[in-house]
Amino acid sequence: MSSDWQSGQVSVSGGYLAYHRTGGSGPVLVLSHGLTDNGLCWSRLARALEDDFDIVMLDARGHGTSSRLPDGAHFNAGQDIAEAVEALGLRTPIVMGHSIGALATATFAADYPHLVSRVILEDPPFVPASDLSSRMGRKEKFRLQVLRLQSMSDAEITQMGKEATPDWHDDEFPAWTLAKRQVDPDAMPVVFPLWQAVIEKILVPTLLVYGEQARGGLVTPQVAAEAMRVNPRVQSVEVQQAGHNIRRENFPAYLAEIRKFLLENKET
Repeated sequence: MSSDWQSGQVSVSGGYLAYHRTGGSGPVLVLSHGLTDNGLCWSRLARALEDDFDIVMLDARGHGTSSRLPDGAHFNAGQDIAEAVEALGLRTPIVMGHSIGALATATFAADYPHLVSRVILEDPPFVPASDLSSRMGRKEKFRLQVLRLQSMSDAEITQMGKEATPDWHDDEFPAWTLAKRQVDPDAMPVVFPLWQAVIEKILVPTLLVYGEQARGGLVTPQVAAEAMRVNPRVQSVEVQQAGHNIRRENFPAYLAEIRKFLLENKET
């Protein structure tokens, strides 16, 4: 984390979200991370963009230093983003998310169109619906995996990550490791909205960035084509030599596509 970045927290319904903010006079860019990450997992991208944007990196509920998940209660991650945007006094920011954070970002943009100017989605879980028993099984498997991780030392977590993802830059691992220590074992959601119903409601230019399915990407070319058919405001780009963690696996190509989209869709 850069020494001149600000940190704080804002109240949301039934809890609070922590955030880190780069400051600056450029347009505001709000970043929402994926499952088991935290806001600072965007640090490498934030450093690359902070001269041109005022970047806000949120810790999702149940992650980082944000409040834990409400016991047995449902919460709306898109609503959390909206309440954080309003609490921080942000005026129609650009919003970007990865994985589950991309789904939350899309939900926010769909439900609060007056609060957003542009949307970037990095490999959201736009996948077929599954039955409740399958989702509960995945949730329990996730819980056990997190508990196992949290029984390990930081050095062991980092070493495991580097062995599993040898193409990631070393700068990715400090925040990634810390996030595994912080995540709530019950953070995996069980209820997912129908992604097509979310996408069709977005009223601003939207970029869907996806990687190669063979490398673990969730979004397929067919899904990307369907998203663009459902909503003509959506454009998509496939980044080669990357899977689910596109910005971590092919950072130069990812950054180039983000900059291109933002330049072509500048507010006037």
